[in-house]
Amino acid sequence: MSQKQSIIFFDGVCNLCNTSIDFVIQRDKKDHFLVGALQDETSKRILERFEVDKNYLDSIVLLESDQIYYKSTAALKIAKNLSGLWPLLHPLVILPESFRDFIYDWIGKNRYKWFGKKSTCRLPTKEERQKFLTEENLPDYLSAKV
Repeated sequence: MSQKQSIIFFDGVCNLCNTSIDFVIQRDKKDHFLVGALQDETSKRILERFEVDKNYLDSIVLLESDQIYYKSTAALKIAKNLSGLWPLLHPLVILPESFRDFIYDWIGKNRYKWFGKKSTCRLPTKEERQKFLTEENLPDYLSAKV
């Protein structure tokens, strides 16, 4: 497992969030990311070490190089590492974070109403399992910390 691997934490019952994670998995050709549901116990333990509230579900959370990123900043940092033209979105980080997050929050506030919600977190397919965070596949830099 690469020590440089970043982790995307997402709302596991949100249909929009799950579709977004499918999108990332399909475009993560260099295996830059692991993904984990915010509701998962392993995710909660990791995030707690970085002082993220264990009940936080308001946005995606990106753990990259021992730094936590939220909302639009997380999304743009993720886009930077995807295949295709998606890295071209990264320069949008120059826009004020308050403006970017206003749009992110508006979508986030309406995500269940617009896209629906599952009753339980998704389970990865056999092909996806290696991309999902588990105790067994923690990146080396986190293994000693959790």
